[in-house]
Amino acid sequence: MTKRIELDFSRKYNQTHAQKYLRKHKDGLARTLSHRRDEQLARRALALAGEPGLVMDLPCGAGRFWPLLAEKANRVIIGADNSADMVNIACASQAAEVVKRVQPLQTSAFAIDMPDNAVDSIFSMRLLHHVGDPQHRATLLKEFHRVTRDSVIISLWVDGNFKAWKRKRAERNRQQEGYQNRFVLPVDTVEAEFMHAGFRIQERLDFLPFYAMWRVYVLRKR
Repeated sequence: MTKRIELDFSRKYNQTHAQKYLRKHKDGLARTLSHRRDEQLARRALALAGEPGLVMDLPCGAGRFWPLLAEKANRVIIGADNSADMVNIACASQAAEVVKRVQPLQTSAFAIDMPDNAVDSIFSMRLLHHVGDPQHRATLLKEFHRVTRDSVIISLWVDGNFKAWKRKRAERNRQQEGYQNRFVLPVDTVEAEFMHAGFRIQERLDFLPFYAMWRVYVLRKR
């Protein structure tokens, strides 16, 4: 396995923040609708990946996608996160019939505590937009390629849409310096990184085409 990398933002996921994260996607109509759209894209991506039977949800956060992943009756879910507090909150907050389908695991996405080809698919929502360093992304993608047998479902922020243009303009006006924990990646850059890591792109699924930054990629291992 590779040397452990810990990003600055990941240190905030203690028990208190994990509780806040659990409530985050249920806070108000806009976030509820956003979560439903996330679920639509996730279901579509899982179908395109062939409805994998053994899925690692990394990072699992508070387990908000566990009920969706558990919709396939014979699917085994590994709920993994760098934060042990997040894993514990997820196990305590989700329905018992869902949690019994989940094998919890505290591990880093940059050094996954699993053998080669251990799972059918890695399901990674809302992580890669936190990784601004190309070398860190390369390490993460190398680990994903090592641990998955077949596919990766991964979301991130990409350019070429209204929200990315608006964010870039706001950052230019703000002249932000120092710490930053969310990044918009050029499509050409990240797709080249996928290919270099040993994946081919099966599908691109946009949250709202030409408007929103969120995109879900279905990657297949070459």
